[in-house]
Parts: sequence; C-alpha cells; structure tokens
Amino acid sequence: MAEVVEQAGGAVTRIQDRPDWLYLLRDFYEMYRQTPAGGSAKIRTHQRAVRERINRVIKANAEVRESQGVQKPVTAHLQRALDNGRVQCHAPMIRTIEAVRQTLSWQYGYEKVPPGLQRKYAYAELAGPSGVVMTEEIILGLVLFAPACTYPTHAHDGISESYVCVSGAVSENDQGVYAPGSLIFNPPGHMHRITVADHSPSLLCYAWMGERDKLIGQKMNFSRKPK
Repeated sequence: MAEVVEQAGGAVTRIQDRPDWLYLLRDFYEMYRQTPAGGSAKIRTHQRAVRERINRVIKANAEVRESQGVQKPVTAHLQRALDNGRVQCHAPMIRTIEAVRQTLSWQYGYEKVPPGLQRKYAYAELAGPSGVVMTEEIILGLVLFAPACTYPTHAHDGISESYVCVSGAVSENDQGVYAPGSLIFNPPGHMHRITVADHSPSLLCYAWMGERDKLIGQKMNFSRKPK
C-alpha cells in the first residue's frame, strides 16, 4: 500500500503514490547503468554515484509535489524532440517523460537571460531541492535546446554534472558531437559551452551531484557577458 503521511496541511504524496515518477527515477537509474563510460574510470564512478543516490531517493519514498506545468517559448520544440527520441535508444525514457510533461515547470535558472537565449533554452528540474520529487541527494532534470542554439560558456561551483543526450545532437566546446546515447561529464568548475544542430532540437537528461549546500544554493552564471 502506498505511504501517505499526514501533516498539518493534509496528506503528503509520495513516490509510491505516483507510479509515473517512480518509473522516471527507475529510467534514470537504467540510463546511468547502460550508457557506456568509454573506458573512463571517472565517468564510471560518476555513473555509479548517480545510481546510488537515485536508489536512496526511491528507498526513502520521497515526497512528490506536482503542480500545473510552466511553459517557455522553447517548449514549442518539445514535441519534435520527443518524436525524434522515440526511435532512438532511449524510447522508454521518452514515453515516461510524455506521461509527466503536463506537470513540468520549465525555467531559465538565471536572473537575467540574454534575449537570444529566451526562445532557445529552458530546463525542468525533476528531482531535487526544487524538483517535483523532493530530495537533497541529487538533482535530476531535463534541458531542452531549440535548433541552432548556442548556450554560452559557464561552469558550476562544487557540482559534478553529466548530460545524457536522448534526442538531437549537441557539441561541447567544439570538441566532439554527442548524439542520442552519449554522455557528457563536466567535473566541478569545468568551463563548457554547448552548441546544437542547425535543424533539430535537442533534449538532454542531466544529473547534478555535490554537497547539500551547493545543490540547494547553486547560482547559475555565464562566465562572461554574451555578445
């Protein structure tokens, strides 16, 4: 039986009460188990740590706070990204995202967003301090890029970050092309810039890990003012 805890404001919804969110966490777990590490011990260690944290969130039966979804201009490209991803290696993840898409709150994460980026980028935190699944273990989310988007150079203080491409193709720092099934790993403080294919949107899953205060208080800033 699903666990429902009574609080002053009423019943608290848990993961076991919302199977779609449980499936989504399990899909993330499998994605970080099956995506190749390319022989990198650091990436393999990162993948294992992500899985361990996801497992703890599931075992804790974390709280789920669903709300009315929030759209951004770039979400006009979401259906295309989902359709493209449906025929790729992460089709199960695509189906689970579709099941919860109406409750996703898309955000920018910056106090001031360059005008050119406002229509080409947004992210949705799925699990984390501000996510639908409430946890301080890890941040899991989605990031959506419109075609021909350039996401300016930035870094994350005290945060280990990885992206798994589920639709479209991106390049990081012009040093490689990442198609569906690829993983990009950025250790803390690593400066990185993302560019997106000219004619297709790209949808990536991401995981952030770090100390509790870093996850809760992370401020996102570009390294320099975009031109």
